This record gives sequence, C-alpha cells and structure tokens, in this order.
Amino acid sequence: MVKKELIENSPLRILERSSHGGVSKGNIGVIAARKGVGKTACLVHIATDQLFQDKHIIHVSFADNTRHIISWYEDIFTEIAKRRNLESAMEVHDELVKNRIIMNFVWQRISIEEVVGRIRSIIKMSQYKVDYIVVDGYDFYEGSREDLICIKEFAKQEGIAFWFSASISDEKELVKGQKIPAVLTEYLDQLEIIISLKPQGNVIHLELIKDHDEIKVENIHLSLDPKILLITKEDN
Repeated sequence: MVKKELIENSPLRILERSSHGGVSKGNIGVIAARKGVGKTACLVHIATDQLFQDKHIIHVSFADNTRHIISWYEDIFTEIAKRRNLESAMEVHDELVKNRIIMNFVWQRISIEEVVGRIRSIIKMSQYKVDYIVVDGYDFYEGSREDLICIKEFAKQEGIAFWFSASISDEKELVKGQKIPAVLTEYLDQLEIIISLKPQGNVIHLELIKDHDEIKVENIHLSLDPKILLITKEDN
C-alpha cells in the first residue's frame, strides 16, 4: 500500500468525521482514562497519523525519560507498516522521524508558560513549522485553568492543534449526567474534543463525550487494541 492509501484508510478518518473534523488548528483535544488504559498509545497513533500526512509534530512528555516514548513511536509505525503492507517502509520511516521532536520536562520543575516559551524558541530559532503538539502526562488535578488558557492562546496564535492525555483517578467521579470526568469540568470551555477510553473485555472502546459545543456519549466504533497498540475500526 502506498502512503496516500494508508492515510485515506486510517481509522482516524472515522474520528474526524464523527467530531466535526476533529482537533483543528487552535483547538485542544483530550484522551481521558485511568492510568495504564492506553492514553499514550492513542496519542502516539494520532501523532503518527499526522506524520504520515507530512505534518510536523512535537511530543511533550512529563515522564521520567523519553526512551519509552521513542519506543512507542517505533512500535506503532512498525505495526502500521506491517498491517498495511506499506511500500518503501524504511524511507517513509526516515521522513517521519525528521518531522518529529520529543521534549521532556519534569512536572514539578517547570511551568506551562516556560514549556510554551521553549516551544516558541524552537519555532523561532529553527524555523520549524509545528502543526500538532501532543502532551503526555500533564496533571489536570495539579494543573490550572490558567495553564489551559495559556495553551489555547498559544495554539490560536501559532495555528497549532493540541492533544492531551488526562489520567482520571476514579471513573465514578463524573458529572453532566455521567459523561464528563469531574477533573475536566473547569477546563471545558478550553477543550473542543474529549474522548474517554472504556475497557470492555479484551478491547478498549473510544467514546466521544465532548464534540466542540456538544456534550454527549457517542460510540464512534473505534477501539484501541492493546495487543498491537493501534486504534482500530470496530464492526458495526
């Protein structure tokens, strides 16, 4: 399969159609779930899909180190290339790596304003055009509304789309008719898309619970397969 076909057949096109185009420039999306359910895999698959489209990605991680992040990208690319019989896979791989930057920060030692400043420096000094930023490990319990306002202003100014992961300590801690995790309520007006990961048996279902101005629970017929770390299309 050539790269163009792979892009067109990606299950993430379903996500875009289900959510008014998905997370576009100046927007923020969130993948919410308990720890260990698969948020990072979803973020990396979304980022890899954008890399296939020749977009430029920055992956911001608040983890202890970035080695496991690089492994996620390598494993997910390899799985996609194998399952889709991607032509010239290594050439495509090298193109993707050139368009990806991974940044690692210690949560307790840096502010969101400083993180944004570092990213601005990369854009300015290297003339690196950034299309998408994924943020893994931001603590919405310890963070603040001001953080998200700062991110939103930056996203709009630079024309960047953001995806965050959000670890939820207790799935029963819900509001809005059992839809939105309570920890995200104070950020709602800054978030366009919220997707919840719901484990059921051997698969993890993706549920769209905020689509721009609409709060809802919608089965978008996508799942995360924990064996291959990919978002896959469900049979209707």
